[in-house]
Parts: sequence; structure tokens; C-alpha cells
Amino acid sequence: MTLEPVRRPTLSAEVLDTLRRQITAGEWPVGTRIPPEPELMRQLQVARGTLREAVRALAHAGLLEVRQGDGTYVRAASELSGAVQRLYADRASTELLEVRAALEGKAARLAATRATDKDLAALTAALERRAEAWTAKDFEGWVTADWEFHIRVVEASGNALLAELYGNLAEPLRASMSEFWKLPGFDGAAPAGHEDLMAALYDHDPAAAARQADANIDATAEWHGSAG
Repeated sequence: MTLEPVRRPTLSAEVLDTLRRQITAGEWPVGTRIPPEPELMRQLQVARGTLREAVRALAHAGLLEVRQGDGTYVRAASELSGAVQRLYADRASTELLEVRAALEGKAARLAATRATDKDLAALTAALERRAEAWTAKDFEGWVTADWEFHIRVVEASGNALLAELYGNLAEPLRASMSEFWKLPGFDGAAPAGHEDLMAALYDHDPAAAARQADANIDATAEWHGSAG
């Protein structure tokens, strides 16, 4: 059998890999604008056409967003996250809730037996910031603290793959959380699914932890219904 010759990657592919590493490493955080074309061309020592080809590929993958007349912004930290955002844009919120229920319920159950004292302290601190932000009507602070609590529960599960999958839901989840802020009667400091889940984690009770994670999803589904 004759083997095909090994071909060297194209220059645009090398540039693409370099830009991707900057994004996935967090050097260019989600939401920030990447350096302008002339600066990138100088740093990478490539022509404009080569750079634009790489940027187009990353935009197609969902990592970058090109805004005409404004620049290019980081949209997602990985291809999976970018794909999730594209899918979520065309899907009903109930689908996202179903995925959350599957991931968060299992994560809470595992966290009840695996969470360290450090994990529990960080979760408690996130809940305190969440409650303070709600009282102060600090929208960004509340969304940030709420997301931090959920992702820390998943990380406390001790399952790195589960945390990676859940982390790629960050942008659509944060967008979903923010929808409730102005809904009449919405209580962003309600204990169900949050403080109650925290209590189950402290008690090292897997069944109760999973039950409280489900309670949070159920409450969220009810608010989605009232918003519709």
C-alpha cells in the first residue's frame, strides 16, 4: 500500500491555530475585541489575506464575531461553546432547561459526596454575593454570582468532562438567567434550588442535592412559562 505524502499545514492554518490558542487560553476573554488587523499582521508577520482567511474560519466556528466598522470580537472560548450558542439561538428555552436538568442534577449528586471544604466555602460566598447583588439591584453582579454558583457546583462534582461540557453553556445560560431580572414578582434571592441545595451539599446528601437542583430547574421553567 502506498502512503500519501505528509503535507505541511498551510500558513493560514498556522495562524488560525495561533489565534485559537489565544482565545482558549483566555488571553482574549469572551466579549473583548482582538487586536486590529495591522497589529496582528505585524505580530504574526503574515499578509492581510492570510490573516483574514484564519479570522473567517474562526468566525464560522463561532469563536469570533466580525462587526463591520467596529472590529472583531471573541464570541466563545471554544468551538463547542460557539456551536452551543448557534444552536441555542434557534431553539426553544425548554431545550436548554432539559440539558441543564441532565447536567446539574448529576453534578449536584456527585458534589454532595465529593465537594471539599474549599468548594463549599466558595459556593457559600457566591450565594452571599448573589443575595447582596439582588438587594442592591446590581444586575451584572447578580448574574455573575448566580452563574458562579452553578458552575462551581458542577466543578465540585470532581468530573472534569462534566465541568467542561457545562462550562460551554456559559453564554446561553447567562443570557437565560438575565431574562428574569425584570419579570414582575421574580425573586432573585429565593432559597429554592440555591440555599436549599447548599444545605444538602453541607449535609453530604446526594438525593437531596439532586432534588434541589431539579427544584431550581422546575422554578426556572415556570418563570420561562410566565415570560412567554
